Amino acid sequence: MAGLKARLLALDAGAMKAALDAQGYACVPALLGAKDCAALTNCYDGETGFRNHVIMSRHGFGEGEYKYFDDPLPALVQTLRDGLYAPLAEIANRWNEALGVDERFSPVHGDYLDHCHAAGQSRPTPLLLRYGPGDHNRLHQDLYGAEVFPLQATILLSDPECDFTGGEFVLTEQRPRQQSRVEVVPLKRGDTVIFPVRHRPVQGARGFYRANMRHGVSRLHAGSRTTLGVIFHDAA
Repeated sequence: MAGLKARLLALDAGAMKAALDAQGYACVPALLGAKDCAALTNCYDGETGFRNHVIMSRHGFGEGEYKYFDDPLPALVQTLRDGLYAPLAEIANRWNEALGVDERFSPVHGDYLDHCHAAGQSRPTPLLLRYGPGDHNRLHQDLYGAEVFPLQATILLSDPECDFTGGEFVLTEQRPRQQSRVEVVPLKRGDTVIFPVRHRPVQGARGFYRANMRHGVSRLHAGSRTTLGVIFHDAA
C-alpha cells in the first residue's frame, strides 16, 4: 500500500490536465501492480462487501455485469479514491472556472462526500465490472443525482495479452455542429484512464464551450475482462 500511496502523491495534475485538454482523457501507466489487480479481481466472486449486483442486459446497458462496493470500501479502493481525487479536484476547479460554473471542489475527498451526502447522495459508487465473451458496455455517462464530480477513473485489472481479446475502452466526444469523435484507449493491466463524466471544456473562437462525452467498452471476443471503476460522487 505504501508504494501505491507514493505513486498517487507523485501524480502530475498539470500533465493530466494537458492530456485531458488535448485528447479528452489521461492515462496513468501501471498505477496498480499485478498483485493488487489480482486481489481486486478475486473480490468479485465474494458474497460480502457489495451493495448491489447488476446484470447489464436486464437494464439495456449492454452485456456483462457489475457490483457496487458497500461501505466501508476495501482499503485499496479507498486509497485509490482519495488519492486520485486530490489532483483531479484541482483540474475540476479549473474546468468549472473555464465554463463559468461557480462550484469549487474541496481538495479533500471526505469533505466533498459530506457535500454529496447533504444533497441526498450517500451510496458509494466504486464498482467492479466483469465481461465475458460477447459482452460489451453501451455508451453512457455515470450520473447518480444532481451532484456530479466532473472526472472519473477506470483501472484495467485483467491482462489483455493473455486474459481476453477485444473489449477496448471507448470514448466519444460530441461537439456542437460536428459529428462525434471516437477514441479507443489502449490499456495494459494496472493502467488507469481518467476521463470526463459528462462533458469537458473546449476552447473555441468565442471562449470555452462544453463537449459532451460518453464512454463504453467494445465487444469482448474471448476470455474474461475485469475493471475497477472509481467515481467520486456518491449515488442517491
